[in-house]
Amino acid sequence: MEAPLPPDNSASHEHQDSRTFPWYKDRALLLLLVLAFAKLMIHLVANATVAYGYFRDELYYVACANHPALGYVDQPPFSIFLLGAWKSLFGVSLFSLHFPPALAGAATVFLAGLIARELGGGLVAQGMASLVTLVSPVYFSIDSSYSMNSLDVLVWTLAAYLLVRIIKTEDRRLWLALGLLLGIGLLNKISVFWLGAGIAAGMVFSPLRRWLTTPWPWTAGAIALILFSPFVIWNMQHDFAHLEFIRNASLHKYGGLTPGGFLADQFMQNHPLAAPLWILGLSFYFLPGQRQFRCLGVIYATTLAILIVNGHSKAEYLSPAYAMLFAGGSVLFARLTERHGARWLRPSYGTLLLAGGLATAPLATPLLPVETYISYAAALGTKPGTSEGKTLGRLPQFFADMFGWKEKAEAVASVYSRLSPGEKNTCAVYAQNYGECAAIDFFGKKYGLPPAMGRHNNYWIWGPHGSTGDVVIVLGKSAEDERRSFDSVAVADTVRCAYCMPYENNLLVMVCRGLKEPIDTLWPKLKLFI
Repeated sequence: MEAPLPPDNSASHEHQDSRTFPWYKDRALLLLLVLAFAKLMIHLVANATVAYGYFRDELYYVACANHPALGYVDQPPFSIFLLGAWKSLFGVSLFSLHFPPALAGAATVFLAGLIARELGGGLVAQGMASLVTLVSPVYFSIDSSYSMNSLDVLVWTLAAYLLVRIIKTEDRRLWLALGLLLGIGLLNKISVFWLGAGIAAGMVFSPLRRWLTTPWPWTAGAIALILFSPFVIWNMQHDFAHLEFIRNASLHKYGGLTPGGFLADQFMQNHPLAAPLWILGLSFYFLPGQRQFRCLGVIYATTLAILIVNGHSKAEYLSPAYAMLFAGGSVLFARLTERHGARWLRPSYGTLLLAGGLATAPLATPLLPVETYISYAAALGTKPGTSEGKTLGRLPQFFADMFGWKEKAEAVASVYSRLSPGEKNTCAVYAQNYGECAAIDFFGKKYGLPPAMGRHNNYWIWGPHGSTGDVVIVLGKSAEDERRSFDSVAVADTVRCAYCMPYENNLLVMVCRGLKEPIDTLWPKLKLFI
């Protein structure tokens, strides 16, 4: 029988320091803080120097924050409530809006190192876990703009940390903290149900099962569901709008995604150079000597199975589960290099990860001016990508969706300014999707534009704002389509943008008069949840 792996010898000194000396003398902890700070500063410096513009979803988040509710068609309310509080204190400049996700990303980097620490890893393992989390392309991308996703990654990583602490300390109070965290996580993004399913499976197939005979995990689950209940109530009041949204998105928006592509993208989104660490991490949790931590491996395996069975999952859906794999993999890496006398691999691999991560970072987050980025991506042989099967221009969809919004609002405002005073009093503005509507609301406010109305997701719920349809400025593609609905249609302008998505380019701004059907009967037919 093979001898058990020796511990990482760099562990003991740091662990003793953390108990005997102040935190500022703990070298491992200081390293984690440095790496977390580096993550924060990369995003903040980029936002202050080369930020491209507001991302489509960010504008929509701001619009949702201006309409507080217990739920929204495409998301639970927590990230929107948080944004509402944040913008009331710090406004909605690009720098302000991008600070919370950058901070969440920095916290994830720090927690990855702490998980490695709790798993028995020392300075090398902790630093490696934080480093690989820092340079992960998918985390760079997620933490670049305000959304529920950066919070989601943080929730999963903190949940893994709490589980390890429960295993090690058997402190039943931590179950209450875990229940609170899962409830907040569900109110942020319902994919935390996958995490919950993984925890449940992990308890059955690991030594954690003994907790099932106690009230603590059941209490944690009850707390999570109670906290999630406002969103359930909202859906009951709105014909389960979120379920309709999920169904439509799976069938149409992401219908071209396949399990094979999903699996292949796991290697790319986390960086190919990081694959050995997360594969080692998954192996680590299933080693005989790590049975107590097997729950974390089962969480990943359960989530992976759910997403593969779904058949149309985006690769990034699994991304919140990787920080805990990076932690386990870093511990095993440190132990293997210790056992086989290959400590020289540690700085070599760490340097390779850092260099490779920095080389691909501009492909995931705005670090280079646009034309420089285009040349850089071409030199690396990287083609623009999208998970929605849309036609692309010179930029990948994530970057392209940061361009063209202000121009659209300004074009609509210019047309609006040429209306007579009487028409301005009754004029409405209609756009095709939530990005266009939110851009008009965000940038058009200073021009005195009326609130945008639209058919897409929550804009449909917010309704036509009392419009009669007598005069409507429509932002869209086809004048012929609008002539089916209005007595007269006059093309007043065309909006062009160099870097935006092609379907957002060359949009017509039309002044439409005389809606042929009463808006009250037309509006229910327009609904588009996707």
